[in-house]
Amino acid sequence: MNRKYIEEFSLEGKVIVVTGGTGVLGHAFIKGIAAAGATVAVLGRNRQIAEQRVAELTDAGGSATALIADVTVAEELIGARQQLMETYGSIDGLVNGAGGNMPSATVQPADDLFNLDMAGLKQVIDLNLHGTLLPTQVFGQAMVRSGGGSIVNISSMASQRAITKVLGYSLAKAAIDIYTKWFSVEMANRYGDKLRMNAIAPGFFLTEQNRTLLTRPDGSYTERGKLVLKQTPYHRFGDADELCGALIWLLSDASKFVTGTVINVDGGFAVFSGV
Repeated sequence: MNRKYIEEFSLEGKVIVVTGGTGVLGHAFIKGIAAAGATVAVLGRNRQIAEQRVAELTDAGGSATALIADVTVAEELIGARQQLMETYGSIDGLVNGAGGNMPSATVQPADDLFNLDMAGLKQVIDLNLHGTLLPTQVFGQAMVRSGGGSIVNISSMASQRAITKVLGYSLAKAAIDIYTKWFSVEMANRYGDKLRMNAIAPGFFLTEQNRTLLTRPDGSYTERGKLVLKQTPYHRFGDADELCGALIWLLSDASKFVTGTVINVDGGFAVFSGV
């Protein structure tokens, strides 16, 4: 077997920042990236969880460091970048994994459509959209100086299909999709094939934020959970580890001619008509 194709999927020697590395999906991301050989910078607001996860990775033989920052605060991100560059001297990849929904940005069936919580919507859009743009501005600049690399954003099925209730989240993730396409073109115009951007659009994965919406305490499915599974040809929720194959591919040299693409990892949710 030609080892060239195996080696292209390796992240050996790369330094990769994962925002939202303290979350449920972020946990899977950092484990997968570390297993592929990279040094992982686990970025989040919760120092205790970040340091626990760094310890977990290093105990397993990986290389990792904790970065404590809010993805919506440029000054904190710049400080994290400085810390990382002083330690490792380069940044080769960025996973914009921070994000999520909030009750204030959801629209319930009984809510007045013309009296929406605008502050709540703005807050969720700020977290998901600007919480992707700002880290890209800060860490992307260092990646250019390091010679290039790969940026992976996290989109959602909510950007592609009308999913009831989650208006703010849907608006933000739809913006992530066009940002991924637009920014990838602009980077290519300036840096050629040295710096690229893609996105992953997860289907439905159980996280701390949506678990109570999709499942009951006894493990059975709520009505919303049943509707999701009915629309998913695999008829199950995803496991967070199942995102790592696409993620590692997009971060590695195996995808070096891929940019501006949104990869669905959704068990068929996006393509099924329901019939």
